[in-house]
Amino acid sequence: MARRLRFNGSGSGEGGCPAVHEDLDTGEIIVHGPRLTDPDVIAQLQHLDEDEIPIVVPRNTLIDFGPHDRDTQPRILDPERFARLFKNFQHSAWHLEVRARYASDEATETYAQFVRGETPTWDLTTPWSTTIRAKTEDGAAVGRVRIVDNPPTTGQLYLLAHAAKNAALGEDVRNMWRADAERAYLPDEDFWIFDSHIVALCLFDDGDNLTGAELITEPAAVNQYNRLRDIAQHYAVPYKEFAARMTAKE
Repeated sequence: MARRLRFNGSGSGEGGCPAVHEDLDTGEIIVHGPRLTDPDVIAQLQHLDEDEIPIVVPRNTLIDFGPHDRDTQPRILDPERFARLFKNFQHSAWHLEVRARYASDEATETYAQFVRGETPTWDLTTPWSTTIRAKTEDGAAVGRVRIVDNPPTTGQLYLLAHAAKNAALGEDVRNMWRADAERAYLPDEDFWIFDSHIVALCLFDDGDNLTGAELITEPAAVNQYNRLRDIAQHYAVPYKEFAARMTAKE
């Protein structure tokens, strides 16, 4: 279907480029202007795909002719697009895990080993493992806080064991009891924060399968999630210490 475009305006004052158009059906913005060609400058651009062309647009052009209202529709990423966030983040990725079970865990051989009472044989060469280890070895911070019920579910006990693999990849893994999380007013929702400015709110179906993520980038909302991360990090306990306390109570 052909796009229906509206010409919003031009920064030239004479109808030339750079100019801003808006798709009347999707709300997407199309900008055209002088192409950026300096290879030294292009080398500084992040996430520039091969099929993308960088252009130069004066700030006032976007202010004057870009949309001034936010899209209120949630932006949903399918699992494949969600997975790209882990390859593209630069300096930090952090996860709050609140669920009693994750269907993806129960489909693994290591989960089967765990429920049989065996020590799981962790594979540190999976695509996920190599991606995360490369990030942490390059200096990025990757961490998570896992919420645990009392008594813990089998899935939560498995993840407590799985923390050894996470730590081997360079992650900082911590735990806290659900009652403590509730006292700290932590939300009952799974989310990732990437580079402190992108939030991915994890979405699950009734069978506890991950179906995608809602992307949140509005600064005020992201700041609230960053505040929740700081609270969780403050009250949570390193996983080894948490496991030792559990064993002592038994």
